[in-house]
Amino acid sequence: MRHRIIVLGAGYTGAFAAGRLARRLRREDVAITLVNAERDFVERVRLHQLAAGQDLRPRPLSEMFAGAGVELRLAKVTGVDVDRKTVAVADVNGTGLVAAGAEELGYDTLVYALGSGWNAQGVPGAAEHAYEIAGRPGALRLRERLARLDAGQSVVVVGGGLTGVEAATEIAEARPDLEVALAARGGLGDWLSPKGREHLRKVFGRLGITVHEHTAVTGVEAGRVATAGGRAIPAAVTVWATGFAVHPIAKATTLEVTGTGQIVVDGTMRSVSHPDVYAVGDAALAMGPGDKPLRMSCASGTPAAWQAADAIAARLTGGKLPNAPIRYFNQCISLGREDGLIQYVTADDRAVRAVLTGRIAAVYKELVCKGAAWGVANPTFGLPTRRRRVTWERAAAGPAVEALA
Repeated sequence: MRHRIIVLGAGYTGAFAAGRLARRLRREDVAITLVNAERDFVERVRLHQLAAGQDLRPRPLSEMFAGAGVELRLAKVTGVDVDRKTVAVADVNGTGLVAAGAEELGYDTLVYALGSGWNAQGVPGAAEHAYEIAGRPGALRLRERLARLDAGQSVVVVGGGLTGVEAATEIAEARPDLEVALAARGGLGDWLSPKGREHLRKVFGRLGITVHEHTAVTGVEAGRVATAGGRAIPAAVTVWATGFAVHPIAKATTLEVTGTGQIVVDGTMRSVSHPDVYAVGDAALAMGPGDKPLRMSCASGTPAAWQAADAIAARLTGGKLPNAPIRYFNQCISLGREDGLIQYVTADDRAVRAVLTGRIAAVYKELVCKGAAWGVANPTFGLPTRRRRVTWERAAAGPAVEALA
């Protein structure tokens, strides 16, 4: 009987983890199942491009994992029982809609990579009137709405972080006939270095984006957003980009989670309460340099997926556990298709003086996006061809063996 590994979610982190596990372990010893509700891999870091009217290359998961030793299950996860070690799923038709059939899948090791979605933050009217780009369906709805806007109509992007900045510049570049504005709770790019902030302001000015700094949005209505200062900002379309909320399923389990529902993990991305469960990406609370939580991002999620896959393989085969602390190097920001900003940072993600700007930064960001997608599409490339044999005594005994080692 093979050791059953189930990976929930085929975003960047889940897909990376599944592919790396397939490369590390013998197919005779393990059965790896990747559960996802959509047929295609979604390049989340490009969803602002999709919303602005650009067409993205389709990347069917069935083609990406063909011959990789990973079974793809097109299904929606409806529940996880970490005490019984089962996952409840409902089959879908490829669009995320339930088609037919409900089933429980048993696992020996679970990799939880369900990620996150948009976060309305409890602001009145946001869920009813705002558009989001945290997922492909939301980006497509926004795309359709923007296409129907007449020249001179207003678009307000709420949120001054990376997602908000990229969405505002992409929309403004694609639709120069619209009045695009950004509402930020703090200052524009206040997390960047002085040179980074200067370039950001320059680009916003060139694209004609109005910036409402130090503005807290307290409500969203049809045709406008309300602010804490009592002022209303006209908005034919409101784009909500104030952060992400993790998938709610983990919080409904007996896993140790944070108040926001992230699974608390150790340095190998293993749950501190249930050692048969690993969590990667936005779903996990992992500590980085300076004992600071890693932020929700591809920059931390991808190396976390490698860490988890290598740790699982090591524990099953008696190998050496990985010891590669996750750190940051830069923040890559697209500012439309022709401009960009690469902000270099310390290991714990604090901006330093050095930046890369302009066309070369846009090319840099594009290469990063292409590299990430290529890595997912070629999940078993670049690793040793020799797969290690599972040591069944360790697989059966689990954490107890490791504790005695």
